[in-house]
Amino acid sequence: MLLQGLKVVELATWIAAPGCAAVMADWGADVIKVESLGGDATRTFFPESAETPGNPIFTMENRGKRGVALDIASPEGREALLAILKDADVFITNLRPGALKRARLDYEALKAVFPRLIYASVSGVGLEGPDVDLPAFDITVFWTKSGVGRSHIPPDQEPFACRPGFGDHTTALATLSSVLAALHERHATGRGRLVECSLLRTAAYALGWDMATQLRFGEAPTTQPRNMRPHPISGIYFRTLDERWITFVLKGPACYPTLMKVLGHPEVIDDPRYALPTTDLDIVREIRARVDAAFARMTLAEAAVILTEADLAWAPLQSLSEVVGSPQYLATGCAVEVSDGWGGRMASPAAPGRFPEGAPEVTRGAPKLGEHTREVLAEAGVAEEVIQKVMARLG
Repeated sequence: MLLQGLKVVELATWIAAPGCAAVMADWGADVIKVESLGGDATRTFFPESAETPGNPIFTMENRGKRGVALDIASPEGREALLAILKDADVFITNLRPGALKRARLDYEALKAVFPRLIYASVSGVGLEGPDVDLPAFDITVFWTKSGVGRSHIPPDQEPFACRPGFGDHTTALATLSSVLAALHERHATGRGRLVECSLLRTAAYALGWDMATQLRFGEAPTTQPRNMRPHPISGIYFRTLDERWITFVLKGPACYPTLMKVLGHPEVIDDPRYALPTTDLDIVREIRARVDAAFARMTLAEAAVILTEADLAWAPLQSLSEVVGSPQYLATGCAVEVSDGWGGRMASPAAPGRFPEGAPEVTRGAPKLGEHTREVLAEAGVAEEVIQKVMARLG
């Protein structure tokens, strides 16, 4: 069912690469997470104890995996890793290219030994160019270096960062789709290949409309202050009487007159000065002022009724607490319940794909550091004396 029977080995830390492997574990793959003896850095967020079980960050990125801890710089650690890889289908890593080459774990070093292996490299900027060995995170590369942040932040505001993991999870999904394409190809060729995904290239695609415009015309629009936005309604936030915010996207030409009617401004529809589209910012602001005044007189609940009945594409600006308690969030299956590793259960964000006709049940939490080391090494045929040396380093 789905990815059951697929063996994935992950040598990675933080989010993008582990996130890709976590979705594969959700879908039934046997994912073996190889950590250093110090553990993945995300273990330090919300450290676990009997009093505060279940690290939400580490659990999301690593649930369903088996955990192995190795010092891959030691002879026995490297031998153990190669033994685990010998029958693996996919190797996912986000170690920097230079570090992988020094450890003889780069693609060129492994492809001759494991010709069927899909080798997935997840990086900041790719495997070529002047910046390949610079440290990279979603805030520094996906958001800042890529132009995504500059496109989102109005020029009259101080720069702000994206929320943690935002670009990483986009890159995780890009890596996942690329790995699955390579696996499909292997069915026909019997050969593995290098799969390369980066925060930078993923960001360029995620910002696709602006990037396409930039490439075609040499310039692209960025988010502007509210009073400078060229459309009076679409993509604009309006405040209601009870201090809530709502926004719209006009899905077709009929939506503009429909909205103005339900807001009590039919005169706008018949006035040629207010016809859309318009490049006159004064006209844009006049229309917007009417809409501002209309929503300022009604509560969110009142607005919801008239906008929904008019079949307009609108939404309230919601907090996370509102989202996770909403009936639609639950109906869509946006969360799964997994082990917290301490005998209890905890909710965790679900992978975006859903399989209504059946899929592996997602219930296992994240492994403790090195929890399955002996088990996995024994399965891989590692000699007992080597296993003992590995376990001795783990302590």
